[in-house]
Parts: sequence; C-alpha cells; structure tokens
Amino acid sequence: MTASTDTSPPGPFDRQASLRAVDRASGELRRGDPVLVRPDFGPALLAYSVESLTDVGIARMRELTGVAPALVITMQRAAAIGLCAEQAGVIVIEAGDALTADLVRRLSDPSQAVDGDRIADFNCRPVGPASRDGAVAVTQLAKLARLLPAAVVAPVERPLATERLVARLDILSVSAFDIDHYQHHAARSLRHVADAAVPLDAAADTRVIAFRPGDGGQEHLAIVIGEPAADVPVLVRLHSECFTGDLLGSLRCDCGQQLRGAIAEIARQGSGILLYLAQEGRGIGLINKLRAYRLQDADFDTVDANEMLGYDADERLYLPAAEMLRQLGFRQVRLMTNNPDKLDQLARFGIEVTARVPHAFPANGHNEFYLRTKRQRSGHML
Repeated sequence: MTASTDTSPPGPFDRQASLRAVDRASGELRRGDPVLVRPDFGPALLAYSVESLTDVGIARMRELTGVAPALVITMQRAAAIGLCAEQAGVIVIEAGDALTADLVRRLSDPSQAVDGDRIADFNCRPVGPASRDGAVAVTQLAKLARLLPAAVVAPVERPLATERLVARLDILSVSAFDIDHYQHHAARSLRHVADAAVPLDAAADTRVIAFRPGDGGQEHLAIVIGEPAADVPVLVRLHSECFTGDLLGSLRCDCGQQLRGAIAEIARQGSGILLYLAQEGRGIGLINKLRAYRLQDADFDTVDANEMLGYDADERLYLPAAEMLRQLGFRQVRLMTNNPDKLDQLARFGIEVTARVPHAFPANGHNEFYLRTKRQRSGHML
C-alpha cells in the first residue's frame, strides 16, 4: 500500500486525531457499517465495504443520498476482470438500478464468476491516483481494514446532508488526506511500550521490545539478540509476520526457514536485530492471503493472485522498521535480505545499508513455484 510522502497538511494538524479517525473508520467498514469519506475536492462519499453489502444496504444508500450508488474497484482488479485499465488508481463502475449485492460480489471477489458481456453495459470511469476524488481514498481505507479493496459509494452533494449523516445517523466521517497519510503517520508515532528478556532456543541472550503506534493499532516487535553496538553497522533482518509459515510451519513459503535461520545466524555472529513487522501476506492480511492461496491453487502465481484480489503485488511499507531502528539508536545496518525493495525503502527512510547479507534457503518440494516467482517477477536476488 503506497502513501504520499507529503505528511503535513496545510494549517493546524493533530496527528493523533488523524490516526484515530482512520482507525475508527476502518473498524466501521469491517463491522459492515457505512462511513463518510471527505475528499480534498468534490462531494463526500458514503461508502460500504463490498464484503458485507446487501441489497437492503444499497437501497438505504440511495435513500440517504438521493443518487444511485456505484462500485469502486482498484485498477488491478479491473484488469483481472477484463476492463480497460490504467496502471494505477481506481475504476468507478456505474450500473444504475442494475447494481445489486450479487453483482458487486461478482465484480470485486475473484472467487465469483464474472459475466464479461454484462460489464460492457456499464459506465466505467477511471480515476487516477493523483485525483482529489474520494474514490481512491475509499479503496485505501478498505486496504487498511484488510478487506477486499473495493467499496460501494454514493456522493453526498449537499453540505447539510453531510452534517445530517454524521450528526443524526452517527455515521463516522474521515478525510481522504488522513487515509492517504495514515501509514506514514502511524509509523512516525511508534513508541516503545514494553520489553522483556525472552531466551530463545537458538539465542538465549535475547530481548523482545514492543512498539505501538499512537492510535493503539498493530504492534511491531524488535527481537534484539546480544548487545549490538550502535557505532558500527548492526546485522538486521526485516521479517514480515507469517502465521502459516512462522507458527504452523507451512511449506508453501520459506518464511519459517527465514525467521529461524535469521535468529540462528544473528546469534552465531554475536549480536543483531530481527524486526518482526505486522505485515501479514505482504501487507494484505491473513484472510486475503488465504484467498490468494486459493487462487494460487488454480495456478496463478503470488503476484497475479494479489492483483486479482485488487491489491498491489506487495503492499508493505518499511518506514516502521526505519523508525524502530532510529529509536533503538541504529542508523547503519548490514541487512539480511534477498529483496531489493527492502534495501531501497530503508535508504529512502534514512537508514544506511552498508552491506546486503544474502539470506536464502533451498526449496522444499512445495514452494518451488513461489521461490521462482520471487526471483522472476519480484526481482529477489535468489
């Protein structure tokens, strides 16, 4: 998930209030309730997640706004169902009275069949990522909620109607600016909240330090092995959580091997840090990762599966890792990775990577396709 690097809005700004607004709005979407998204320009959008939408909900949207709702999907999902798509942004599909909950599911969920002839009857309007239209922000909010990145929206044209929805109907309102900058603001708000000695099988001298963002969201962990010195480049591994690989020992990926191998190698070298980042499934969340697995079972690779769901191939952001390293007192690292994006992002966020330490493991009989896709399509140095 990509956010703008401009994190300072014009005028007074309350970062904590901004974080809380987005966190609460994403919770509303997950519960199946509507939210109101206020763009920088144009009318506010009343939005429902596609995962919990019903025909009653669509009728309610029309009643509240006086207009026919439309479906918003990402360009990745649009390409997957055969629409003429640009490289980035979203597509707004206006189907009028033909928009039903069943149609919404067919267009947004890759587990459903899509009638290509029927799509041709709809008005499909592309919206670029730089647009101040709220449709882009709505899909970003769905991503933050770890839902399918699609929503049904209806514009609220009149300011008084917007105030009524917020005040009288208790519908949460959030700005597009706050959504767009949420990940950066959350990373910059990370604070050390707890730590303890946690002796590990391969590294007895280990401390685990927990960092939490200002809105009380997902914690990231620093696993500090030994006593790394701050005046020399520290050996570091960035590891995105993987429930299936790390905990269950799944053979579909190499994550469990990478986690345990990194801990053992850091211990062997005497000291270092493993940052355990709350970015399951390359940032799409566990539920969506399971959905992607079903697509992979139908012979799609990891890149195509994520894009069929409407996500980017990799939605991870490594600013939290850079912020944690800064707070721990480290500005230079020797990075254990095969992923060039980790090298690029750490450098962009102010951490100097003095060396790349290869970190690869043999295939296990189940993950050859996965590893080949990493190398051929994601540029991993395997």
